[in-house]
Amino acid sequence: MNELFTLTAIVGIITSGLRLATPYLFAALGEMFAQRSGVVNLGVEGIMLMGAFSGYYALLHTGNPWLGLLVALVVGALMGLLMAVISVTMQAEQGISGIGLSLFGLGLSSLLMKVLVGTPTGVTGFQEIHFPVLSDIPVLGELFFNYTILTYAAFLLVPITWWVLTRTTLGLKIRAVGQNPEAADSLGVSVNRVRYTTVILGGALAGIAGASLSISILNIFQENMTNGMGYIAVALVYFGSWRPLGILAGALLFSLVNALQLWIQVLGLPISPDFAVMLPYVLTIVVLALTARQIRQPAALTKPYERGQ
Repeated sequence: MNELFTLTAIVGIITSGLRLATPYLFAALGEMFAQRSGVVNLGVEGIMLMGAFSGYYALLHTGNPWLGLLVALVVGALMGLLMAVISVTMQAEQGISGIGLSLFGLGLSSLLMKVLVGTPTGVTGFQEIHFPVLSDIPVLGELFFNYTILTYAAFLLVPITWWVLTRTTLGLKIRAVGQNPEAADSLGVSVNRVRYTTVILGGALAGIAGASLSISILNIFQENMTNGMGYIAVALVYFGSWRPLGILAGALLFSLVNALQLWIQVLGLPISPDFAVMLPYVLTIVVLALTARQIRQPAALTKPYERGQ
């Protein structure tokens, strides 16, 4: 067990955790926008998989990671649009609709991978940014100045989402629609337009979250490579009480525990691999159970709205 407490292992766990937090932050912050407007999108998992495949496929054929990221963003937005049509316009039950979208994304990404690519091939995605002098500082350089642009963007997104929600007219509309859509409507706010905007935005960010795996962190696409990350992202929104800083705390906690279990396996410590793998998920369940009574969700969450009713 002493190997786990060496400087090398500690730095490795922290840097791995920060990298792993990237897809969680993109997906969870995007989902937060949708839920603050009253829509739960359980299809985040499927959107991430489609974003991961489309970004990977675009990069594989163009060699341009920025184009891959753009394609993933567009595909994610289109998946979000599909969810918005089903849940906002058609007013289908949000939970079932989201699960259906998730299964659709899982199946379609696997099918496209088999038909269009076949055998998984590694790609050259976004590279770590080297900061002159700063990246070469012992320990600190590796901890803070050795990541791809997507990791930095994910953490920068936290204050941006806070500012949008609390300091802009759009943020005020989102919060109003999520709390009291009838009152918002009476003041001239288009409830459906706000919900469409947030669900599409959430889909776009989920697509980027998937792409961060396939063209930045792992640089390859494999079937079901998200392995439940989308559902964890939804749970992080509840864990963070629909606040960007709370989501950041939850994403760091989960990703660091996830990194810990990876290092436990790498170091070959006498801990059951099965226990190590399930540790992050057990932690998520325990934390959600302990904080359940303290959670105050948006009043109109999961509730469809039709004008005049």
